[in-house]
Amino acid sequence: MLEKVIIANRGEIALRILRACRELGIKTVAAHSDADRDLKHVLLADESVCIGPAASNESYLNIPALISVAEVTDAVAIHPGYGFLSENADFAERVEQSGFTFIGPKAETIRMMGDKISAIQAMKKAGVPCVPGSDGPLSDDPDENLKLARNIGYPIIIKASGGGGGRGMRVVYSEGALLNSIALTRSEAASTFGNDMVYMEKFLENPRHIEFQVLSDQYGNAIHLGERDCSMQRRHQKVVEEAPAPDITPEQRHNMGLRCAQACQNIQYLGAGTFEFLYEKGEFYFIEMNTRIQVEHPVTEMVTGVDLVKEQLRIASGEALSYQQADIKIQGHAMECRINAEDPETFMPSPGKIKQFHMPGGPGIRVDSHIYNGYTVPPYYDSMIGKLIAYGENRNSTIARMRNALNEIVIEGIKTNIPLHQDIMKDASFTAGGVNIHYLEKKLNL
Repeated sequence: MLEKVIIANRGEIALRILRACRELGIKTVAAHSDADRDLKHVLLADESVCIGPAASNESYLNIPALISVAEVTDAVAIHPGYGFLSENADFAERVEQSGFTFIGPKAETIRMMGDKISAIQAMKKAGVPCVPGSDGPLSDDPDENLKLARNIGYPIIIKASGGGGGRGMRVVYSEGALLNSIALTRSEAASTFGNDMVYMEKFLENPRHIEFQVLSDQYGNAIHLGERDCSMQRRHQKVVEEAPAPDITPEQRHNMGLRCAQACQNIQYLGAGTFEFLYEKGEFYFIEMNTRIQVEHPVTEMVTGVDLVKEQLRIASGEALSYQQADIKIQGHAMECRINAEDPETFMPSPGKIKQFHMPGGPGIRVDSHIYNGYTVPPYYDSMIGKLIAYGENRNSTIARMRNALNEIVIEGIKTNIPLHQDIMKDASFTAGGVNIHYLEKKLNL
């Protein structure tokens, strides 16, 4: 087992990693910015090292600083969490070249799956269904691009090969707008991602967002842990996630899950990952793979009983998977609400001091959060301050428990999006299950 791990992240995921390390007897080093000296995991870690000022590019994105922390503390591995450098192939490469273990897949895998075009090509080779599209980067030939769009059928979407998180994409509804949209997306992609390569796909108008969790080790073992529904989104950012997904049959779960596991074996994937799909009219269409732990991983943990972060650590230490596919049983239902420090109506960030914090409780309730009474939420980072997870024997009991928990939780001193979640849990379409990815924005009139 790994002896000492650098936690190269902040907030709730950093605390989550620390807890998993503690259970496995691994020593921890919290690499933190100057603004995060009072974070919970920094106070609890065996060691802590300040890696720079508040600005992310001078701290959490500072690769030389993080490598130096590993060197001076005699750590053996670095866990990137999610966000920041977690899907940065150059960082993973530097970590390995410096003689440390990157807790995640190999750099070449991150690079391949981080590029949307090469990821789609790899998935097609593995037999994973993809959205009909250009099957590669668009050329500079206007006539060829016009012909391609006609063959696919409007509406289509232009996407940046290096994009992600809802950025670098543009929907086109008519031939007259196509060429200008391609040019604009190329320009935005070059300035945002340093790569002007774009591709074209059929735009699915009312899909759901379904994703499959996988684990894979260096010995060729790979399993899936079922699916999550993440369709409740605002501006491509997930708000509520649940497992299992409503109206996905056991046969669909089995067939698509096995394809994902097979794809992991094909690309020699290592660690925890997520295959994301658009789902419409009974069909799955691959859109991307996240080569890291997901924000929403707790809902999978609740319905499978598998600690995904501990499995990451075990796999990185060279152990084989602790589970075989036959061991994975989906039981009950779990749901997660992302709690953000933001105005529930304008969605503007609301940093500041937390004057009162009371966690909800009761059967099936889990809170993953780094905040505490007196903690000051800084203005420099993502606004998420915690995740409220509810588990029940079925979806209706889970929603009932989530409603209770949302009514119990107290966070005073700052604004949060708790009222939005309370509204969602009472929404008739959501409670019926199976809303599409556009539902919340339409509900909010965005």
